[in-house]
Amino acid sequence: MGFGDLKSAAGLRVLNDFLADRSYIEGYVPSQADIAVFEAVSAPPPADLCHALRWYNHIKSYEKQKASLPGIKKALGKYGPADVEDTTGAGTDSKDDDDIDLFGSDDEEESEEAKKLREERLAQYESKKSKKPAVVAKSSILLDVKPWDDETDMAKLEECVRSIQADGLVWGSSKLVPVGYGIKKLQIQCVVEDDKVGTDMLEERITAFEDYVQSMDVAAFNKI
Repeated sequence: MGFGDLKSAAGLRVLNDFLADRSYIEGYVPSQADIAVFEAVSAPPPADLCHALRWYNHIKSYEKQKASLPGIKKALGKYGPADVEDTTGAGTDSKDDDDIDLFGSDDEEESEEAKKLREERLAQYESKKSKKPAVVAKSSILLDVKPWDDETDMAKLEECVRSIQADGLVWGSSKLVPVGYGIKKLQIQCVVEDDKVGTDMLEERITAFEDYVQSMDVAAFNKI
């Protein structure tokens, strides 16, 4: 189990593939598992490894709270795909940790029967894992859309915003919030699939209605 050498291009590719259908290394919230893997990555992944880069930037935002994240940090080789050996820090005395096998025997040399049993259980585990539905990473975003002045037709402005349709985008509730001098901004909620819709795309599409929209800001951004 592992990602390989996370300081190499090959290791980062394994990490990127692993995160293609996951938001985090383990579970549905950031944890010590993410911190352990994050600390093994020497620099931000390249832009073409979009899943790894998205995860890296997200976990980096938890730098000040990393000690309070849930879970217990384990050896790096305990995370990642089951069929990849962790080689980060190769040459150190970590062989004993790597040899621990949930399905193995305690004998230094496995018997044929124990080896067969271990392989059968690993095959069952992989089969069960492959049948699990892919986890789609989603975010809830609250947008502030500001008009030009108090004469802007806010009903038309909202109509324009909601007319934006995209795969992975669902519009939610909205309200008008006073900002001063009789001007109100539109505050509108949406849920997006992270791999399909980003805030840059939303800003570009919304501000394209330049007769009504002066600017767009992200008021809140939360992972689901």
